Amino acid sequence: MTEEIKPNTQAAPEADASKERRGGRKPNRERRDTREPRVKPEFDQKIISIRRVTRVVTGGRRFSFSVAVVVGDRKGKVGVGQGKATDTPLAIDKAARDAKKNMIKIPLTKNHSIPHEVFAKFSGSQVSIMRAPGKGILAGSSVRTVLELAGVKEVGSKLFSRSKNKVNNAKAAIKALSQLRAK
Repeated sequence: MTEEIKPNTQAAPEADASKERRGGRKPNRERRDTREPRVKPEFDQKIISIRRVTRVVTGGRRFSFSVAVVVGDRKGKVGVGQGKATDTPLAIDKAARDAKKNMIKIPLTKNHSIPHEVFAKFSGSQVSIMRAPGKGILAGSSVRTVLELAGVKEVGSKLFSRSKNKVNNAKAAIKALSQLRAK
């Protein structure tokens, strides 16, 4: 009895090429971008202050974030708002909502300047905003941010207080801009 040992004539089923790829799926070469194009928001926003604040309780310390935001449409509308929450994105959303609630409309001249000089005081901050034809925005700190998001182009400002509090400086700028009257 001589039995020949025959090699296995049945070839092992070749692994399907699609199974070798990740997840056992064939690549979809015809994938189309089904997402809608990103819509530009109505208002631009800029964070001027973000702080981590601490509250001491019996069990230890509780942390939260305080955020101040300037919101504007660069066409004459601008507002400042504050928000506080346990995580930063929530605080930013709250501040933006607050800024939109406290928005003011500024009368602009045809060359995107202000009609006349204004002065305002908010808390310890004092700010003066005046016309500066052909100079651009001559302002610093959070006053510059307020003026940029308001859409004012040819203007200068001066902070008379020694306060470095960005929120109070921004609110003083808003108070000054709210005094503007169209000529």
